[in-house]
Amino acid sequence: MHLLSVLHRRPGDSFDAGIINGPKGKGTLLELGPDHLSFTFSGTEEPPPVDPIALLIGLPRPQTARKILQETTTLGVAALHFVRTEKGEPSYADSNLWHSLEWRRHVTAGAAQAFCTQVPIVSHGQPLPEAIDLLPAGGNRIALDNYEAPTRFSDYQLADKLPTVVAFGAERGWSAKEREMLRNNGFTFAHLGPRVLRLETAVMAALVLLKAQRGSI
Repeated sequence: MHLLSVLHRRPGDSFDAGIINGPKGKGTLLELGPDHLSFTFSGTEEPPPVDPIALLIGLPRPQTARKILQETTTLGVAALHFVRTEKGEPSYADSNLWHSLEWRRHVTAGAAQAFCTQVPIVSHGQPLPEAIDLLPAGGNRIALDNYEAPTRFSDYQLADKLPTVVAFGAERGWSAKEREMLRNNGFTFAHLGPRVLRLETAVMAALVLLKAQRGSI
């Protein structure tokens, strides 16, 4: 356990702690037993409002999803939806990452790195059309694309500070049918420059640019 083996806390010592999506504060270790420990917790600070940013991501290979889960949680997003796409590998949805609930460990680690208790809503395995239908109406909608995007992502002007959805294709990109579906559902296509990026790199680059425009970083 991190508290004992890394922080070397002993009964009577205090430590930083928090409740997921709740307050953070201080804990005090009271007792160490052979198979348990007990502590008190005093919450002193509620988390700030999360940026209303949702990411739609074509299901990537599990090792890529792990990076995205942790790093986007550290930067702060409201939701992560890993969706089935036409060019994606269907077996990725059946990974133990999702079915063993391992993904929770990665978002928790991302929140701990940020010293924040907020974790995003996470879903996986929905087909892209269903995921789009469940999005809230209105707001900013942007789809990243290397081939048919007319403008740079950095030139996209947010409509005030409305909720924003950014969609990323799977590692082989969007199909023609998916591009048409995205356009018909209000998505504007944008690109991140002439270089072909790994999915996890594209996600983080777009998120940083978006949060900078929102004044969040």
